[in-house]
Amino acid sequence: MTEIESAKKTPGRPLPSPGPATETERPAPMARLVGVDLARALAVFGMFAVHVGPFPTPGGGVGDWFLELASGRASALFATLAGFSLMLIAGRREPKTGLAGRQARTRIVIRAVILLVLGSALATTNFGGAGILNFYAVYFLLALPLVRLRARTLGIIAVTLAVVTPQVAYGLRALLSESIVHTIDTYDPIARVCGVGVLDLLLTGLYPAITWMTFVVTGMTLGRLDISSGAVQRRLAMVGPALIAFGYGVSWLVLRLTGGDKEIAAAMSGMKDLAALKDSGMATGSFDMPVGRGLWGSDAWGLLAAEPHSGSTFDLFGSIGIAITVLLCLTVALARLPWLSRLATPVIAVGTMSLTLYVGHILVILALPGEAATPPQSASATLLFSFILGATLFAAIWSRFARRGPLEYLLNGSTKLANFVR
Repeated sequence: MTEIESAKKTPGRPLPSPGPATETERPAPMARLVGVDLARALAVFGMFAVHVGPFPTPGGGVGDWFLELASGRASALFATLAGFSLMLIAGRREPKTGLAGRQARTRIVIRAVILLVLGSALATTNFGGAGILNFYAVYFLLALPLVRLRARTLGIIAVTLAVVTPQVAYGLRALLSESIVHTIDTYDPIARVCGVGVLDLLLTGLYPAITWMTFVVTGMTLGRLDISSGAVQRRLAMVGPALIAFGYGVSWLVLRLTGGDKEIAAAMSGMKDLAALKDSGMATGSFDMPVGRGLWGSDAWGLLAAEPHSGSTFDLFGSIGIAITVLLCLTVALARLPWLSRLATPVIAVGTMSLTLYVGHILVILALPGEAATPPQSASATLLFSFILGATLFAAIWSRFARRGPLEYLLNGSTKLANFVR
């Protein structure tokens, strides 16, 4: 959720060229960076949909399909773009080395500390463990050893993580008992302060680092690639849809051939009943529906499911494919359709201040009167459109006077401490 650094200019305007450039070279940097901002804006809207939009209902049409698509995948797109942003700090095509490299890594650490504090503060509210900022802090720290790696190496690591970590996470969770979790949390100062401790951040939370680092490393891979290159775009145009087909298609086929779909449907039948969900207390403080949480028990069928937040290999590959496809389509569209960049300027502005709007939308939800801040009371299309319109208007107006959002300014100013590193 970090902002694009000094390379970013006012949304919709080309970046100044450092020297002579050909006609095909000139729009590429602008299209690439603005494409990231536009993708981040869509992720923001997707998070709005999950947190305050109406719950999907069977046969609900296109709107319900969008809400179902946003669940889990919007946060996965966020995490992927976070990895991309790390490369903007550590060096896009070529990693920074020497003093510049040390200062870049220090900036990442400072950001991680600030996000951990901010995310932990939000976790003490009714929003609970549904916030992602404190998880981001762990992602950033775990990514530090990888920031100097090449795109090919990062891609191999991402695929390896997607294949291996779901099974490892399943095994580790199976070893946990209530007493073990209680003991760990008792000695964990973060858990004692906000209820979302190291164990949640690494293994048992809604966005556990053990599996979600797959998205971050994928974003780092994309950050090292020249996605304005036609050859790279053609490869990504094959990889993205292939991962979507594999993740969701193979999971769907295997579960139906083995009867696993019926087993999972039976195990999750309680989660389909929103009234029962509220009565159980799971709805309270849980804005990003933890669909996969029902698959984290002793039932190994969850390893074959591609449900949001299931953390299975199929879920990871499918969500990665969606993230790649979204970023690629937006990059190509903005490069080939200059008018689209002008038309989408207010939405692009949302992506330039995603941290501000993410925190802001949580505070607005918490400020809603009565129980309106707790799904399903808050779930309505009207509220969703109000959030989207409000965020777009705020970003459009603010961007007229400033290049970064309010929290982005504070975050960027804090990282200037890295200039003292020698």
